[in-house]
Amino acid sequence: MLNQIFRTCIVAFATICTMTACVSLRVTSDVASAASASRCHSYAWAGSFHNDDGTARSVANPLNESRLRGAIAANLASKGVQPASGDADCLVGYGIGVHTVVQGGYGPYDWGWGWGWRGGYYGAWGWDGPYVYREGIVAVDLYDARSRQPLWHATVDQNVAGLTGTAADNKIKAAVAAIFTKYPS
Repeated sequence: MLNQIFRTCIVAFATICTMTACVSLRVTSDVASAASASRCHSYAWAGSFHNDDGTARSVANPLNESRLRGAIAANLASKGVQPASGDADCLVGYGIGVHTVVQGGYGPYDWGWGWGWRGGYYGAWGWDGPYVYREGIVAVDLYDARSRQPLWHATVDQNVAGLTGTAADNKIKAAVAAIFTKYPS
């Protein structure tokens, strides 16, 4: 009976941890010390994933770019920043992508199973190989339109590679909403 209660508690704890990991997104934000985003009442886009001749600058899903722009525009509107009908106060840049991260590797100080070269036990939880994973990034940048100086940069770890439709839309909206929790007022 006690063993069954213990198992149930472990499963419940693991479920809560998994759900929390899905909800909370790690946002990194940086603000220029001499500049203020409060002067941004209107915006224009700083660019897109395409060159002026219409060719793609990189391999990007144009539908996800449109979803990203829509999510950014909605969050800017909630902050009172509207699309410019003439000259904009600020420019908005954005990025979305994935890169491969390699952590760890082989070496005399890496974690591993067994006894260390100094005779002490040096690892019970690791392994000797590198840990390789794909990290997804969604980023938003804000620039002063006149000086072109950066005002604000924020990124969130969110991988949308290979996602389409509603799944992509939901993840992009969640990423941008998390980013705008760090918007400087």
